[in-house]
Amino acid sequence: MGLELQRLGRGAGVAVAIAPATPDLGRLSRALSIPVLAQHVDGGEAGARTGWVVPETVRAAGGRGSLINHSERPVDDAGIRAGVEGLRSLGLVPVVCAKDAADAGRLAGLRPSYLAVEPPELIGGDRSVSTARPEVVAETVDIVRRIAPSTLVLCGAGVHDREDVRKALELGSHGVLVASAVTKAPSPKSAIAELLRGF
Repeated sequence: MGLELQRLGRGAGVAVAIAPATPDLGRLSRALSIPVLAQHVDGGEAGARTGWVVPETVRAAGGRGSLINHSERPVDDAGIRAGVEGLRSLGLVPVVCAKDAADAGRLAGLRPSYLAVEPPELIGGDRSVSTARPEVVAETVDIVRRIAPSTLVLCGAGVHDREDVRKALELGSHGVLVASAVTKAPSPKSAIAELLRGF
């Protein structure tokens, strides 16, 4: 799927990235020229941290950054801060996830490269946040622009097709964060192509 994403993204002129499972991070980083991100990173330095994924291991595997605080792998505020600072100290990209506009406003103060708003109740569902709850996206964009103007907002949760993407962009989002629409699709290639048409 990584090679297809890379090829289709280039063809559409859209910047794309992939966040594979941790065991695939190094292999895909070597095989692809698009950014490969970890799905999760723990704050803290390398050392006696069995089972942890610290920023140094992401960098050593060739990863260019990581998601932090995805609703399927939530982290407390101290952990989010440590992850953002650890990634940034190594020149890696933090993509912080927030559940709503209030959460986004609180986390924007960390000034991550990207902040993705994803209401947990819509993740993996049939309705996109950009259509089911557009105010969440618009409020997030407004709050983040005021607090951290250089942080780019992504829209996630239920994004399935070009119309969901278009609506997210109309609301001020810079892009989308997608998983199940592609991974659960009968044809991931067709699902990716459909999403890219929204740009």
